[in-house]
Amino acid sequence: MSLYIPFDNSYAHLPDRFFTRLDPVPVKAPRLVAFNAGLAAEMGITPGTPEDMAQAFSGNRPPKGAAPLAQAYAGHQFGGFSPQLGDGRANLLGEVVTPGGQRLDIQLKGSGPTPYSRMGDGRAWLGPVLREYVLSEAMHALGIPTSRALAAVTTGESVYRETGALPGAILARVAQSHIRVGTFQYFAARRDVPGLQALFEHVVERHYPQAQNPADLLEAVIEAQARLVAHWMSVGFIHGVMNTDNTTISGETIDYGPCAFMDMFHPDTVYSSIDAHGRYAFSNQPNVIVWNMAQLATALVALMPDQDAAIEDFTRLVHAMPDRIHAHWLQAYGRKIGLPAATAEDAPLITGLLQAMAENRADFTNTFRALSDGGARDQFLDPGAFDAWEAGWQKRIATEDDPARVMRQANPVYIPRNHRVEQMIAAAVAGDFAPFERLLRVLADPFTPQEGARDLTHPPQPAEVVHQTFCGT
Repeated sequence: MSLYIPFDNSYAHLPDRFFTRLDPVPVKAPRLVAFNAGLAAEMGITPGTPEDMAQAFSGNRPPKGAAPLAQAYAGHQFGGFSPQLGDGRANLLGEVVTPGGQRLDIQLKGSGPTPYSRMGDGRAWLGPVLREYVLSEAMHALGIPTSRALAAVTTGESVYRETGALPGAILARVAQSHIRVGTFQYFAARRDVPGLQALFEHVVERHYPQAQNPADLLEAVIEAQARLVAHWMSVGFIHGVMNTDNTTISGETIDYGPCAFMDMFHPDTVYSSIDAHGRYAFSNQPNVIVWNMAQLATALVALMPDQDAAIEDFTRLVHAMPDRIHAHWLQAYGRKIGLPAATAEDAPLITGLLQAMAENRADFTNTFRALSDGGARDQFLDPGAFDAWEAGWQKRIATEDDPARVMRQANPVYIPRNHRVEQMIAAAVAGDFAPFERLLRVLADPFTPQEGARDLTHPPQPAEVVHQTFCGT
């Protein structure tokens, strides 16, 4: 049986200045190493043979109906504006409409150079491809909006980075769209109001049909991003590169580069090797997303007939965003301590626990999970610090209906811990994909204790600690 993807492309019908049409650059000897059969079924995709899918998802033979292109966009990177970025190592094969009516992109990442590559080789190596595959699927299982992994292919070619030759790979990923804040910035920077209007209309039709005007769209994106970042904070996730070109209009997590989940909790944790000053530290993510939404607001102003009034209105929406984030944060963390309907009065209880965790080097994931079984104090260097907090907490949850059930549903047993991801990558580079497959299997059901997987809950030993993560470009 041949691979069949029911393409129904819309972005490719936008004006040509939105993208560059080009095929992926062929590779020498593609081999399929992973295929997400469950996701494919949800998308109405008929799988083919491994060879057939390797050829398709490497870009050697784009499937019938594909309309390959590299998207143009701009963006603020660590606060500095670049008026032209674009897909430097990615190719949008096209879109499908699932049997359930959802429109999804299929994009190849690592598919070769494009006009937007900026002297890069347009390729990816196996490590970042498997990292994104595992982390994006883990995020999906945690219930957090995210791009997803459809397939991973090795290329049979080497990719050269600072450390030398590395095995090349390509990721086929799926998202509601790959439209970014930076896409709006691209047209705004060029004062291309017709282009900006066409993009606005496309986004409204595709993502926010309830939006009647740019103000409605801005508010909808603000709400989606406020909810997303609160979700990140509730699982100890650090994106690492929250540039505006990595901030989706759809409100999905995308571009898993130097991202990481915290082990030991500290609010100022940074893993990204390129975040020298902590701009995208864990605790700063809510501030950064507000800043990013201000950039979207700035781009949208050009579409408003009364721009002075629009600036005032948009400013009000952006300034109200921190309260939105806090409301979602409060509900998420409330559930983590057994309160399905936390109120503002519960915030000190939550922050008190987080402060004690930071001071006592407590593991983020294990501490919250252990709240439901009585073992949380064992996570603290000074168990007395937990005891002091616990008294008020027990009094608060005494009137709640089955708080342990609420906590077990909110607090995962398993996350993709950094050291396990690095071990998985090292094994795969050596030709052993069993650790990769095991991580995928366990992380697909993160809230349920699984036989034989207890080791995946262990924080790293001192020699295993990952201090920095890298984007892989």
